[in-house]
Amino acid sequence: MAKLQSQKYRTCIDLCNECFEACEICAVKCLHEENVKSLAKCVELCVTCAHACAAASVVMSGDSEFSKHVCKLCAEVCNVCAQECEKHAAHMDHCKLCAEVCRRCSEECRKMAT
Repeated sequence: MAKLQSQKYRTCIDLCNECFEACEICAVKCLHEENVKSLAKCVELCVTCAHACAAASVVMSGDSEFSKHVCKLCAEVCNVCAQECEKHAAHMDHCKLCAEVCRRCSEECRKMAT
């Protein structure tokens, strides 16, 4: 069986997909929190991060010449999202989990970008 070209990106693709899911969950759960207005930035960054992760996953899956560039941007977005989620992590498990996954994804995307 032939290996897919994206195998060299497999770990990063998997983390981007996991981060996409964590960010989507976090954004939705934030919208259901009592003081949702105070979480607007968190929701915004989670949505942006989910989009960046989805784009990075798709671009890497196609073994694009732009994979490194997209991974660099994704790493930056994941880092900023993690910083925001960490502000709420002490009292919201979904933000804590999202921040942890974003940190791992950011680290892996930085490796791919070099």
